[in-house]
Amino acid sequence: MSYKKENEEKNITEDSHLIEGRNPVLEAYRSGKTVDKLYVQNGLKDGVISSILRDAKKNDTVVNFVSKEKLDRMSETGKHQGVMAICSAYQYSDIEDIFKNAEKKGEQPFVFILDEIEDPHNLGAIIRTANLCGAHGVIIPKRRAAGLTATVVKASAGAINYTPVAKVTNLAQTIDELKKRGMWFACADMGGEIMYDVNLTGPIGIVIGNEGSGVGRLVKEKCDYIVSIPMMGDIDSLNASVAAGVLAYEVLRQRLGR
Repeated sequence: MSYKKENEEKNITEDSHLIEGRNPVLEAYRSGKTVDKLYVQNGLKDGVISSILRDAKKNDTVVNFVSKEKLDRMSETGKHQGVMAICSAYQYSDIEDIFKNAEKKGEQPFVFILDEIEDPHNLGAIIRTANLCGAHGVIIPKRRAAGLTATVVKASAGAINYTPVAKVTNLAQTIDELKKRGMWFACADMGGEIMYDVNLTGPIGIVIGNEGSGVGRLVKEKCDYIVSIPMMGDIDSLNASVAAGVLAYEVLRQRLGR
């Protein structure tokens, strides 16, 4: 098993609200819990599983069909009955909640868009930074990214209670929709203009990429600016949450006119 897969299963069992078994998963959907991911054993097709899959489709849940062996490794009880659900520690917001947050404060929208940030500590730290620098919300993708697990909540140091986090199916399409509402987007990338030379005032979105591969090509192409952080050291990259913080405070500096 690869290191990445080992970490994925460790995070599922230690960092998330894990629900095991057919009836508990059904009840999770019926009670209105936000299910981030559903894991179903390959080949199961009975009535209860069909009902769970219908609920998953209705709620646009990411469904992963996996082997019984993987479910056994993930299981905390040994009684998964071929199905597990990973539920968020917090409810997600809508993009409209982010705009309402900006309107309530009488400010132009400032958001973070996070492209496949997988480390829950990074996600929590970015939510914390977003709150402290005056951003009105954070947008994350449904797939290949950390969700609002218990670790994220802890790393946010309470900011999750004040900063809306919205989850969307397609980041590139979301950027297009937000552009129609007057927003501009700056993508963090080493090959861009130095951030001090870019106008980051006005309604702005800062796009931060995956810890290893950066911002994806399709998302990057949708951005209006490519911006870089000046570096003077012997290495050429920053941790994703640190990069988010540096750019966020440049936005704040420009908004304050300093």
